Amino acid sequence: MNAELVFFGKRLNMAQRQRRRMLVVLIYASLAILMAALWHFSHWRGTGAYVFWAAMLICRLFLGGYYAGGLVKPFRGKAPMQSEMPPPLLLLKLRMYKPVLADGDPAYRNDERDLHQRDRAHYLAYQGLGWAVLVPLFLATFRLIKPALLDWIPMAPDEMYYGLLLIALTLFLTLPQAIMLWTEPDMESEA
Repeated sequence: MNAELVFFGKRLNMAQRQRRRMLVVLIYASLAILMAALWHFSHWRGTGAYVFWAAMLICRLFLGGYYAGGLVKPFRGKAPMQSEMPPPLLLLKLRMYKPVLADGDPAYRNDERDLHQRDRAHYLAYQGLGWAVLVPLFLATFRLIKPALLDWIPMAPDEMYYGLLLIALTLFLTLPQAIMLWTEPDMESEA
């Protein structure tokens, strides 16, 4: 796990557990606000994909794990493929370029401890997500058996199912990294 986060050219020290936990809370609060705003303004008609892309961008910039960048080492343990082309001028101006690393760089290699943390985080995350996917199934089943049972919900059933599955997809993409950031103790800063 990286002890600092580079965001628009600024280095943020994330060695303290409290800072990482605050980052996780801010990420999920912003995703919840985005989802609530999208449902309020359009009832997710064509805008649910924005939540998916926001989660992907959050993984890329802050969390890491599935992508190079962010605080968590890449799960696959391989260095990112280096292109022969230099980064575009816009990325250079925004200071969002990645340094070129050799394939044998230990920063991308996962040791036994990293692999154990990764496997444990995925186990915890996906065990809970299995139950989260069952909620829309049970609600759909209850709606088929007794349609009047869900009349108290202020949204159409299809919107509710879509929203619950969108939440499950967002958690699928971000929860293992968030668990790793939340549970890792304070680290020594590399600086």
